[in-house]
Amino acid sequence: MNRPLSKSQLPDGESGTAPESSSGGRRTVAPWVVVTLACMGQFMVLLDVSIVNVALPSIQEGLGFSPSGLQWVVNAYTLTFAGFLLLGGRAGDLFGRKRVYIAGIALFTLTSLAGGLATDPGVLVTARALQGIGAAALSPATLALLTTTFPEGPKRTAALGLWSAVAGGAGAVGSISGGLLTGYFSWRWVLLVNIPVGILLIAASARFLVERRGDGPRKLDLLGALTVTLALMSLVYGIVGTADHGWGAASVLVPLIAGVVLLVLFVLIETRFAAVPLIRLGVLRSRSVTGGNLVGLLMNAAFMSMWFFVSLYLQDVLHYSPVKAGLAFLPHTLMVMAGARLSSRLVHRTGTRPLILAGAASAFAGFLWQAQMTPHSNFALMVVAPGILMSLGVGLVFTPVAAAATSGVAPADAGVVSGLLNTSRQMGGALGLAVLTTLSSARIKSESHGATPTADALVSGYGVAFLVAAALVAAGALAALVLPRHRH
Repeated sequence: MNRPLSKSQLPDGESGTAPESSSGGRRTVAPWVVVTLACMGQFMVLLDVSIVNVALPSIQEGLGFSPSGLQWVVNAYTLTFAGFLLLGGRAGDLFGRKRVYIAGIALFTLTSLAGGLATDPGVLVTARALQGIGAAALSPATLALLTTTFPEGPKRTAALGLWSAVAGGAGAVGSISGGLLTGYFSWRWVLLVNIPVGILLIAASARFLVERRGDGPRKLDLLGALTVTLALMSLVYGIVGTADHGWGAASVLVPLIAGVVLLVLFVLIETRFAAVPLIRLGVLRSRSVTGGNLVGLLMNAAFMSMWFFVSLYLQDVLHYSPVKAGLAFLPHTLMVMAGARLSSRLVHRTGTRPLILAGAASAFAGFLWQAQMTPHSNFALMVVAPGILMSLGVGLVFTPVAAAATSGVAPADAGVVSGLLNTSRQMGGALGLAVLTTLSSARIKSESHGATPTADALVSGYGVAFLVAAALVAAGALAALVLPRHRH
């Protein structure tokens, strides 16, 4: 993790610039403390998106997951995470970011314990889903803490750059730590490791953070949150079902149609029926907010596949141990964090759009390169080299997307807009992983002809996933053209 910003880099003694109510009296907190706690919270929740990837083969063997059911260890978390992020963001705005931040950590920590002690697939998937709800409360608060502490300008961009570097690096660090914990201890420790970290964050937050919240009625749109979450789950369930039943089967069409209907219902609830909407759809009139979220959705749909399929390739094709597979992601980690720090320094000179296009170009080349792998590929040439390009692209994109999606937003909407950005990212990751896994599984089945998949069949399936990921990155680059030309 990158070093927190020094006091000289942050506004002196400033703990909040927004005209919001505070239950902490006149007590203030040093900005570097806010940055550190925000980054640690975001790191923990995004770490859990990827930390289980290297452990998946061990989890499958230990609990008896089916091949198609195994992805729900990842998707159960990302779906509830994405579905409840808007609710978590609005809860922070209305009830106080410190209170919601601590509540999210507490739920996340308790469900990590439940998942680590799970004895069957259903318990683990349920624990992961509840973990996602805790993460949905915690994650928007981390970004809202930064955007309400620092006004728009170089100081906020520096803080967002560190937050983005930590967020981007969490995926690669999760793969490394997941491999080490699985190899030397057990897959259970990829979840149990959250417990001491969660306790530390709760204690530090209770001691140092000042409670701040926006003005307004304290009423949450639970119906809207439930509707959008069920819509996401229905869509992903339908997409996953195409691997076994085809697009025309009722078991596929019914959940897909239900997902679309629920999304329409969500819009109606937000615009017509909710007394206090989960999100004011008027914020989407901003080209910056809309463009930033669209880019985040498409890019994350591609980036999520990198950790998942590279991990499977290393273990199922190259037969790496969990430890060796985890350490193989070290170059990815370093390049994500380097790219994020570089983009945070350049964004004021170049604006958001050029950096997103540069990151997309790097990632696009990396995904195309990775798709050329074979069962006997050289590690440096076909894992490290394309991994550097993909990871550099991840790092370059994160900061300008965060800057664009939170630009020009009123302090009272900081939490919900932060939740919207994280929702777009996680929704893209969940749907992207579902689509790519389905396409990959279909290719593997066709190549295997009903027999046990060979290394050639596996590589062929993974290659399809990387090619589609490259197309998603290209779509994200086109979406970046929606962003305003001005610098943030």
